[in-house]
Amino acid sequence: MARPIMIQGTTSNAGKSLICAALCRILRQDGYRAAPFKSQNMALNSYVTQDGLEMGRAQVLQARAAGLEPDVRMNPILLKPTSDVGSQVIVNGVSRGNFRAKEYFSRKKELIPDILAAYEGLSAENDVIVIEGAGSPAEINLKENDIVNMGLAALVDAPVLLVGDIDPGGVFAALYGTAALLEPEERARIRGFIINKFRGDVTILEPGLRQLEQLTGIPVVGVVPWLHLDLDDEDSLSQRLTRREAGGAADVAVIRLPRISNFTDFNPLERMGEVSLRYVRSASELGAPDLVVLPGTKNTLSDLNWLKQSGLADKILAHARAGGAVLGICGGYQMLGRQISDPQGVEGGGSAPGLGLLAAESVLMGEKTRRRVRGRVLRAGGVFAPLAGTPFAGYELHMGRTEVTGPAFAALNGAEEDGAAAGNVFGTYVHGLFDQGEFAAALVNCLLAAKGLPQTARAGDWSAVQERELDRLAEAVRRSIDMKLIHKLVKA
Repeated sequence: MARPIMIQGTTSNAGKSLICAALCRILRQDGYRAAPFKSQNMALNSYVTQDGLEMGRAQVLQARAAGLEPDVRMNPILLKPTSDVGSQVIVNGVSRGNFRAKEYFSRKKELIPDILAAYEGLSAENDVIVIEGAGSPAEINLKENDIVNMGLAALVDAPVLLVGDIDPGGVFAALYGTAALLEPEERARIRGFIINKFRGDVTILEPGLRQLEQLTGIPVVGVVPWLHLDLDDEDSLSQRLTRREAGGAADVAVIRLPRISNFTDFNPLERMGEVSLRYVRSASELGAPDLVVLPGTKNTLSDLNWLKQSGLADKILAHARAGGAVLGICGGYQMLGRQISDPQGVEGGGSAPGLGLLAAESVLMGEKTRRRVRGRVLRAGGVFAPLAGTPFAGYELHMGRTEVTGPAFAALNGAEEDGAAAGNVFGTYVHGLFDQGEFAAALVNCLLAAKGLPQTARAGDWSAVQERELDRLAEAVRRSIDMKLIHKLVKA
């Protein structure tokens, strides 16, 4: 059976996911078979495996770092928030329905057999399991039923490294306070502290490091520098959503819906020199983009209502009527149609008119579509006419069916029709459209041509970029932490 090593954090967004990814890549480089594991993840960015199961993107990135195909056992429980007090609960890649937080909290120990079965299956096939915690182990109101931090560490007898984020300040208090709030047996599992996202001269930290060690009896085993990396993000804490740097000539505005999901769809566009990609939260921010994108969402009807109340719906309609380009993906595609209804109460019931830009009507259904697809564009209008025939690949992940009475946008897996097109507007259920560079380049060239600019966009290799960035991450972390301790822990 594999040896476990666990990364916990003082807070969400402390950098646990990337530290785990770095360890997966480092251990692979050092000759180990390492696999990632997170018993319970909460995120709206998810992924469909080759066998049609759903898992969190953080473990997908970590699997890539380890040189493995993503496996739903790496993330047996995924929570996808549908409101401020409830989430869709996905177990072993399949939805078990929506639960209010209190109901899930009272029942989550029932999922321990699923967690252990997934863990033990991975453990039998690998040398090391790199485990990621969630939030903080010092959330004392949640400790009784913990299945993802110290509770899981006890179940699989894992040593723990505790990560603190220095960037917002207060890292010494966060590390000390987290350790102080743990039970003695839990504190004994912590083999070291890691300070993450440090900018500056590490010698300035030395007095604080030594005092922290004296106060807690736990060594500081690494100070990891701030790294500018181009890797997929896990959730809405991503800094991508608040960046405002100027970019290329093609201005792409992605609407930042309250329950935005799978915004990783747009990462390949963001790194193209011809594109200025920004996320928009208000009507005043929209301006006059070359392309407006309505992305996926975990609550289509609620976010459609927000879109109307915020004034963005009127702005998007005016943009489209003036000949502006609009793209909808998944829930965003449903919003572009004439009507959305929820007769089964998937999102609480009800119905609402969509934006009416596509000849399509959507009905939300309890059964989720989860599959990988390949396709080609059948037809597109206006500025997008040159897209016809362009191939793409991606995945579908949605609850609902859409009836299209106008032209379909694409053909999937040979002949099955997907999406709808009307003038400069099109929508599709397919996520990951831009991961393969040919489609991304073709779309951006359409936008450039509409402005009378040279069509300079070229197909990029997003996969190769991710590999290079993971190597950069691993190199930086290897230099920054006590690798002798890591090897000792995984060999013990």
